[in-house]
Amino acid sequence: MIKELDTVILSHDVEAYALKKHDMGTVVHCYDDNLAYEVEFVTGRGETVALLTLTQKDIRPVGQRDMFRVREFAVPLQTTEVHA
Repeated sequence: MIKELDTVILSHDVEAYALKKHDMGTVVHCYDDNLAYEVEFVTGRGETVALLTLTQKDIRPVGQRDMFRVREFAVPLQTTEVHA
């Protein structure tokens, strides 16, 4: 079960915000039904890239065997919110 402050992995690209499948985010709020979550995506320096309302089909918990890599974010930074 996903809970607040869990690190999660995006299951698909979100082109409107230049997010890519496998980008990592943090759950900042779980709705009461645990069917939707507010997930914040940040740069390595902690700058918010997007704050999205996502469902269980959009994210998954970090797996024990997941390996992370870094990519450069290609869009000018600004705080954004969207319901994907």
